[in-house]
Amino acid sequence: MKNYLVSGAVLLALPVTAWAQGPVSGTVTDARTGTPLPGATILLDGAASAATDAAGAFTLPAVPAGSHELRITFLGYEPLTQRLQGQPTEQRLTPRLQPGGVLTGEALVTASRANDRTATAYTNLSRQDLQKRNFGQDLPYLLDQTPSVVVNSDAGAGVGYTDIRIRGTNNVGINMTINGVPLNDAESHGSFLVNLPDLASSVSSIQVQRGVGTSQNGGAAFGASLNISTLDNRLEPYAETQNTFGSFNTWRNNVQFGTGLLGGHFTVDGRLSRVSSDGYVNRGASDLKSYYLSAGYQGKNTLVKFITFSGREKTYQSWNGVPEPALTGNRALLQQYADNYALMDGDVERALREGRRYSYYTYDNQTDNYQQNHYQLHLSQGLGADWNLGAALHLTRGFGYYENYEPGQTLSDYGLANVIVGADTIRETNLISRKWLDNYFYGGTFALNYQPREGKLQATLGGAANQFTNDHYGEIIWAQYASNGSIRQRYYFNDALKTDYNAYARATWQVLPKLGVYGDVQVRHIRYNIDGVEDDQNDVTTRARYTFLNPKAGATFSLSANQQLYASFAVAQREPVRSDFTDRPAGEPQPTSERLDDFEGGYRFTQPSGSLLGPNTTLRLEANYFYMRYRNQLVATGQLNDVGSPLRTNVGRSYRTGLELTGFASANDKLSLSSTLTLSRNRVEDFREIVLDSNYSPIVAAETRSSTISYSPSVVSAHTLEGQPLQGLRLALLYKTVSRQYLDNSASEDRRIKPYQVLDFRLRYAIRPSFVKEIELGLLVNNVLNRRYEANGYTYGNLDATGQRLNFNFYFPQATRNFLASIGVKF
Repeated sequence: MKNYLVSGAVLLALPVTAWAQGPVSGTVTDARTGTPLPGATILLDGAASAATDAAGAFTLPAVPAGSHELRITFLGYEPLTQRLQGQPTEQRLTPRLQPGGVLTGEALVTASRANDRTATAYTNLSRQDLQKRNFGQDLPYLLDQTPSVVVNSDAGAGVGYTDIRIRGTNNVGINMTINGVPLNDAESHGSFLVNLPDLASSVSSIQVQRGVGTSQNGGAAFGASLNISTLDNRLEPYAETQNTFGSFNTWRNNVQFGTGLLGGHFTVDGRLSRVSSDGYVNRGASDLKSYYLSAGYQGKNTLVKFITFSGREKTYQSWNGVPEPALTGNRALLQQYADNYALMDGDVERALREGRRYSYYTYDNQTDNYQQNHYQLHLSQGLGADWNLGAALHLTRGFGYYENYEPGQTLSDYGLANVIVGADTIRETNLISRKWLDNYFYGGTFALNYQPREGKLQATLGGAANQFTNDHYGEIIWAQYASNGSIRQRYYFNDALKTDYNAYARATWQVLPKLGVYGDVQVRHIRYNIDGVEDDQNDVTTRARYTFLNPKAGATFSLSANQQLYASFAVAQREPVRSDFTDRPAGEPQPTSERLDDFEGGYRFTQPSGSLLGPNTTLRLEANYFYMRYRNQLVATGQLNDVGSPLRTNVGRSYRTGLELTGFASANDKLSLSSTLTLSRNRVEDFREIVLDSNYSPIVAAETRSSTISYSPSVVSAHTLEGQPLQGLRLALLYKTVSRQYLDNSASEDRRIKPYQVLDFRLRYAIRPSFVKEIELGLLVNNVLNRRYEANGYTYGNLDATGQRLNFNFYFPQATRNFLASIGVKF
């Protein structure tokens, strides 16, 4: 904290230029509902001068004296034009836009988004918010400063496989949608954003909902929801390129273009991207490519948009992590790891030499290779003055494999005969395998919205029907002793079929001028079939059926025009993931579905500029309390399966409870501070710890009344201090703290992730020469204080012959001080 205060003082001491002209600021809202409109364009005398942020706020730092025309535009609303007189003191405006003009794709997005009337905890990020954070790292790193968020990277530098946790829940419990279409894998529930590199460059807005949130398409949210939108239309033509280079030979290059509105009806937008990095961890390289293309037609009451985007990733496998004694340099303990986990000859010396950057694999093509193609067709249709319909058809095609060198494998495990050479029988071989996924996900979504221009009641009826098919199989592409096999010998195969139907109805009703109520109910039905054998030759045939009813209700009360109280209750239920069925240890019962009862309550305060702290200040505060009560929650044991996914087990009762505090203050757009602090308690009740004995049979090692849920820090904070000492130059310090986490549910100090604090520095400098619209130079220095820390890990353990417990901890070290430098050009 001392480092944070010192660094903050340095930034506060930066010179602030005095402007002779007076600033103009305000918040743009929907005239019907009062909801802020992020991303609205502010034009002064015909030139685009600003855009509203996630809270709908904007600032024009220096408006010269004299008469000016201020014009505000937002797709789907009538433009607002008014005369403005420049003056030395700040002017505060409250523009309210009337719905009208052309219909927008927001009919789909708003159907699943929260607002001030839905009594839930959420954070909005606009295109501008994402752009200033985006240096080519994966999307979770752009959300690192939002409440209750913890991010980590397998390769250590934010490129390649990354993960995000919100309130201690990883992406298996975070529901992600792109334009209302589910992104989570139907079997694993995970969202692998490595398959969509540089997606953030095409995103127009993101809403992060914490807790259960509103009913959405896709699986139930057990920690949060990420609602991603790429549907907005940019009305003016543009061409841009962003280029980044940084530590560990990290590159990001992209080109983007858009036609603007052609003939008053048509738009075309596109992007090509490449991201590559050697990674902080040795042999943790990534080679990622993606594209985005959309074409749309819009009329007064109709919008049709076709979107396709794709990503292809090749990442060297770094999901094994680093053994704990390689971090500490303990040779004797590392030898124990080698004896128990069959490290190859020389691995002990290599691990000691490479230290925290050690990577287990040395085979030159130990890579994960996957491609994911997305196709979406969206329709938004106005149905009179008060109704509109949003609908979408979608197809996601995914295919790929990971390649693995496997020494000393038993031939019979792969369906191969022993090799007889003279009097010798060869029963083992070294081989190279590929494990494949080949899948299709397709379906449709809809949302019928009732949104009268003047009315107390707003309502949505929506739902989706989706189907997922997935083939899992393994091939041998090389073997030292091929026996009776052939190239691409298939040694296992199973297929999966999953159907998911859901429907929901939601309404908000302004009962009194200050009191509003909210109701939401979702019905969801799932059928899941698996047929065939897994790589260990076990039959994984599964038949599972689930029907869930998930109600939600809430209320909001306005204490004043800028103060609001809210409270809500929501139920979420969801099915187990594939690995819960296929990887459960022998003797473990069949996994059961989970239930979450989520209680939320909070207070919001928004103080416009010029009222409380002075004529050029803005203040926003929010406090949110949550109590998330689980039944049969599936929690991580700390162990991983053979492809790096966490193994989980049902626990009877568990809960998460805590307080989220957020605040934002700005002074005339020259200095701002945003902070968030989460204090939480995360407990498993009546916990039974299961370990393997010396014969690798599961036994109960301990029983406790209450224990801490794994990977759930009790304190998480994030702070961003940003200043603009010169026109176009913005400097920021970003400080993140995460308290202790445990690798399993035993709360053992022998199996934990140490607390850490990280300070980053960001610079953005934009100039507007005559030959291009804008050139922006950027610099991001990560981990300025050069801290050595680990943000993720896992553990194995068993009892030896004497009954003593052996612990084997593996960690994912994050990069020490490193940088990313960028240059962006807008034509």
